[in-house]
Amino acid sequence: MSIIIFIVILLVLVVSHEFGHFIVAKKSGIRVDEFSFGFPPKIWGKKIGETTYNLNALPFGGYVKIYGENLDEADFLEVGFLDKDKTPEKVEAESRSLAYKPKYIQALVLVAGVVMNFLVAWLLLSVGFMSGLPSSVGMAPKGALVENQALTVTSVLANSPAEISGIKIGDKILSLDTPTDSTKLSSSNFGAESVQTFVKNHNGQEINVSLVRGKEPIDIKVTPKINKTGDSVMIGISMDTIGTLKLPIHKAVWEGLKLTSDLTVGTAVGFYKLISNAVIGKGDMSAVTGPIGIVGAVGDAAKFGFIYLLSFTALISVNLAVINLLPFPALDGGRLLFLLIEKIKGSRIKPQIANWVNMVGFGLLMILMVFITYHDIVKLL
Repeated sequence: MSIIIFIVILLVLVVSHEFGHFIVAKKSGIRVDEFSFGFPPKIWGKKIGETTYNLNALPFGGYVKIYGENLDEADFLEVGFLDKDKTPEKVEAESRSLAYKPKYIQALVLVAGVVMNFLVAWLLLSVGFMSGLPSSVGMAPKGALVENQALTVTSVLANSPAEISGIKIGDKILSLDTPTDSTKLSSSNFGAESVQTFVKNHNGQEINVSLVRGKEPIDIKVTPKINKTGDSVMIGISMDTIGTLKLPIHKAVWEGLKLTSDLTVGTAVGFYKLISNAVIGKGDMSAVTGPIGIVGAVGDAAKFGFIYLLSFTALISVNLAVINLLPFPALDGGRLLFLLIEKIKGSRIKPQIANWVNMVGFGLLMILMVFITYHDIVKLL
């Protein structure tokens, strides 16, 4: 079921991204030859106007084929871009090509997919706030009522006692106690700081942690240890008091926009740190998750309920937007970089060079995806 949910989410988000390119190209007078749901082989197709709409067998997203997006020398000659004397047909073909639209229109077409991903995330989070979205009590708008508050695990450190014992993100902590003394910390008298103090006072002793995962109560035993720097005792979790925040429509839309913006900035900063650390040889693959890891995370989110899944989908949408803006060949950000270079140099990059660079970039992305997928599999073993 997790795989099916993941495929549906991916299909919706990728098709939304491609629809952004599609609608802006159409509105700009650019010819769109094809809009496909999924990847070939083709199951069904129908031409409406000048665009062929296809339903393909592999449901892993979709794509649009925009005229003039990937021109080679033959295309230039065919429509007369290099001819001095152009026929009316060739002039018409040139006017409908992305490559011969003003640079700002080309940029709008390229960035439209990213904008659509941002809008989808904003919509999902706004709907979430209208329905009741899990939110930090400390981050709630002033005067807003946060119901069903509980101390919740917000992150689990890799290879920590908490991860080894089975504690997961989203678990609600009910109580902590030890078999060696009568000390017990319960939800009536604790918060994140008191839990940290309890853990510190029981270094090396087995602690019983009572949790609620979804709707299921769970007891997990974990033994705190001193961290690598030797300055504190920990089990390896971060916590926050989380509750359900439900807002009226106008506030939900505003908070949805704020949260989407915060997620976008946070994701961009995270990618910057990941890439910069990789460049200096300090990359940490434990922070990277590929398709297999995301399938597992989708399954976990679904277990916690539809609103959690909605929020997770919004997060994936934001990640797709940020990834596509990276100035790397074959991504929208790489194509935008090409436009900037052409604007600065005052002439077009040769189609053969642009296509070759994009092909190499796509190959590198595929190699990276295989590597990340392999790392996902290793983490499961």
